[in-house]
Amino acid sequence: MLDLFTILNKGGLVLWKHAYTSLTGSPVEGLIKNILIEERSGTDIYIKDTYALKWTFANELDLVFVVAYQKILQLSYIDELLETIKRLFIETYKDTVVTDQGIHGDYSDFDAVFSKVLVSLEQKHSSNRARAPRKFENTKKFETTLKGSQAPVSQSTASNTKVDNDEITKNIKALKLQGSPRGKGGRKQPPSRTTSSTASPSTEKKKSQKQMRVWDGQIAKGEMEALDYSGGGGDDTVDEALIKAQHLDAAKLGTKNNQGIYEVQDVDVPEDDEDEDYDFGDDDEDDNDGSNKGGIFSFFKSMTGQREMTEETLDPVLATMKDSMIDKNVGKEIADRLCESVKSSLLGKKLGSFERVSAVVRTSMESALKRILTPKTSLDILRDIEQAKSEKRPYVITFIGVNGVGKSTNLSKVCFWLLQNNVKVLIAACDTFRSGAVEQLRVHARNLRALQTSGGGVVELFERGYGKDSAGIAKDAIAYAGANNFDVVLIDTAGRMQDNEPLMRALSKLVSVNNPDKIIFVGEALVGNEAVDQLTKFNNALKDFSGLQNPRHIDGMILTKFDTIDDKVGAALTMTYITGQPIYFVGCGQTYRKFDIITFGTAS
Repeated sequence: MLDLFTILNKGGLVLWKHAYTSLTGSPVEGLIKNILIEERSGTDIYIKDTYALKWTFANELDLVFVVAYQKILQLSYIDELLETIKRLFIETYKDTVVTDQGIHGDYSDFDAVFSKVLVSLEQKHSSNRARAPRKFENTKKFETTLKGSQAPVSQSTASNTKVDNDEITKNIKALKLQGSPRGKGGRKQPPSRTTSSTASPSTEKKKSQKQMRVWDGQIAKGEMEALDYSGGGGDDTVDEALIKAQHLDAAKLGTKNNQGIYEVQDVDVPEDDEDEDYDFGDDDEDDNDGSNKGGIFSFFKSMTGQREMTEETLDPVLATMKDSMIDKNVGKEIADRLCESVKSSLLGKKLGSFERVSAVVRTSMESALKRILTPKTSLDILRDIEQAKSEKRPYVITFIGVNGVGKSTNLSKVCFWLLQNNVKVLIAACDTFRSGAVEQLRVHARNLRALQTSGGGVVELFERGYGKDSAGIAKDAIAYAGANNFDVVLIDTAGRMQDNEPLMRALSKLVSVNNPDKIIFVGEALVGNEAVDQLTKFNNALKDFSGLQNPRHIDGMILTKFDTIDDKVGAALTMTYITGQPIYFVGCGQTYRKFDIITFGTAS
């Protein structure tokens, strides 16, 4: 049973909808925000709360057809319903949609058409369901039971058994006849006449005679007779030849001269035979004009007319573009999804005059990349810090990531940037697992205090040693910062692989207990396909192990070692596409200089 079917344009305006119940959570708005705007339409289905949504595009009219139903249902007719409704709606209202009044047009008449199509498809697919299982009494297993062995055998079963026994007897006789007894010396004796006479005709097999091969240049006797058109073919052949001769035009035949020699009539050859192709006289004016003008007209029509983009024209261009993205370090799965999304948004569109498919695909891909990389939320961390200060609480940022990506180093860079903006910072050393982690942060805090030449910022380190619960240390650090009027708490966590479940559970506990304002994932800019696995599993761990009804997820990223990748910047696209969250900073070098950290969307 469907919950909603709606038709809207790519701007989000609803043209027509048929709702069977009131939806909770606005799943269609989630589809527009998380799928259509972020160029994720290459996926097959979108799950939002308890709803499953499917969609299809009519790119020639910039329309989107969306159906929503409960995700626990297995409706096999959804794809067919989408394509059928799209075709019928376009055929009915194509002229109306393209006009200025198309958005505000009246499409209420389409309700009856939709209901009729839905009922017919439901009946069609309900009839294709599996039949009811056979009764146990009708199975072979029932015959092995005591009750089955005592049951009377039906007449049809007895007749079938008799037929099977007769067939088995015949097969045995045939096998005996195939082998003849051997005489002395091991030679086969010829079959006796009595044996051949007793054998049934059905068991005798005649050997097929091998036909002679016909080599090239040789004609078999039967073929020669078939090709013989001489008088020997009988009266019928002669009569047919006479009938054909009677229809010949005598004027076209040759004549005999005075000497009695038969002369064949000459073939009429035009005098200007060499210039026949270039003859544009009045006699052939119509024909020549039609052929030449038709060819020129069709040529210019193919150049200036509108052409529809199909899979055959888009696939080669998108394949080249996908290889280029993979070469730039974009994850293969992300490149596939992007190409499928661009392909679905271009299928059916018309190419204008002198437009090239590659140029259109490139423009569409650039627009898709801009939409993906454009932040959906504010990146102004300083403004968020001021908002937290007005609420008289510290602003908490937690740094997470895998081993060796540079979490502690880039935490120190962010701390230096905050100190330059007159922010009082407390660093919480919650990496109680790696040896030297606390000492590393101690050195960074000492260096930052020594470099503090301008601004009124203050930095301090909060530590409790090794082997302690990181969630408890973070909670104590936040409480200490609130009591001592610190503006920001930067929580450093231990590096962990995404497959290490105990450490991922500890990280999820730290996040759920302390509820930081920002969870920033620190990743390397030179990572490729591994970024997909890392971000996906970190996000899943934060949700699955939290035990909260509304679990947290990654809020943003920092890309480290950005100065080592040259033009292979695909990791930025991969991470943004996977999480849907922005990149706050990119790290360059190992110093604390302000411009070694580049911010996207905010002033440094």
